[in-house]
Amino acid sequence: MARSLWKGAISFGLVHIPVELYSAIKQNELDLTMLDKRDFSPIGYKRYNKSNNKEVTWDHIIKGYEYADGEYVVLSDEDLRQANVKATQTIDIQAFVDAEDVPLTYYETPYYLAPGRGGAKVYALLRETLRRAGKIAIATVVIRTKQHLCALVAAEDGIIMNTLRYADEIRDTEGLDLPEKGMKATGIKEKELEMALSLVEGMSEEWAPEQYHDTYKDDVLALVEKKIKAKQTKTITMPSKDGDEEAPSSNVIDLVALLKQSLGAKPGKGKAAQAAEEEEEEEQTDEADEDSDDDEPPPKARRPVPRGSAGSVNARSSGSTGSASKSTATAKAKGSPAKAAASKTVAKKAAAKPAAKPAAKKAVAKPAASKSSSTRRKAA
Repeated sequence: MARSLWKGAISFGLVHIPVELYSAIKQNELDLTMLDKRDFSPIGYKRYNKSNNKEVTWDHIIKGYEYADGEYVVLSDEDLRQANVKATQTIDIQAFVDAEDVPLTYYETPYYLAPGRGGAKVYALLRETLRRAGKIAIATVVIRTKQHLCALVAAEDGIIMNTLRYADEIRDTEGLDLPEKGMKATGIKEKELEMALSLVEGMSEEWAPEQYHDTYKDDVLALVEKKIKAKQTKTITMPSKDGDEEAPSSNVIDLVALLKQSLGAKPGKGKAAQAAEEEEEEEQTDEADEDSDDDEPPPKARRPVPRGSAGSVNARSSGSTGSASKSTATAKAKGSPAKAAASKTVAKKAAAKPAAKPAAKKAVAKPAASKSSSTRRKAA
């Protein structure tokens, strides 16, 4: 069972809740021992008397406050308690605030609060009140020789006390070269922001803290095993100049390129922009096809010819050849470039037809001949 670090009570108004304080964190750092490089012996530290250089055991160590150079006021644990008995035994709630109003830089160390004897019901009442109100409690508490500002936060099944830093312990950002606020001031484009948001959306998932662990520690322990197997336990590896990797560039252009690559788009185009461009090209192609179909005269269309006339007889006998000739003659008479182009289109289509209709080949040659004769007349 965990050992409590502190016993006291939460106090607000006339409410008094007996609680015990437990550490909420544990250190998993690599336990490295400092060695003397000459013989690889471990280095130890001694507490010694600076006057006679003799070692001092814990039984003879007390605390004092230096009020002048070389002059001290002795303060025992009882002195420290009696300085303010209530402060050393009470988590005194000062106010209730919204959690988002407290910046992350203020949070320091988390602790678990558990109810003391006879305090389960009132403890649960405070927890449910904090949860229902959507607030956190700001309080003060003395741990060892320091009074801490702290926040009481309703957790799933208990209350967490997180010590806070005081305002005068937080450094401001003056002197830091930080970008200005807003997109315009920093030159961020809307498309760049949308790409970044798409990447965030693609990487979003439920919070699962158990899937994260100290992989660097695993790498170091693997290196230890490797050196043991290679019998290089006493080998000191010196820094390598060639093995240093180049520092990543902080250029914003590189960031944009990485965003595009992360989204799987072609260089210079986002997925949305690329899809829109392809769709636009397809629409333009369809419109061009529709326009060319509208400009073409129907292949069998002919101007009406009175019955019994010579033109009517010639039209029946020559078939599509007469039709193509009449279209060319009409274009010459009216001088319309559009209709002349239409006549050319008809001629080309007629040339593309199977050989079963030989009259169509003649129709291809006639417009060209008519056009050349028309040119000679205009030149004359």
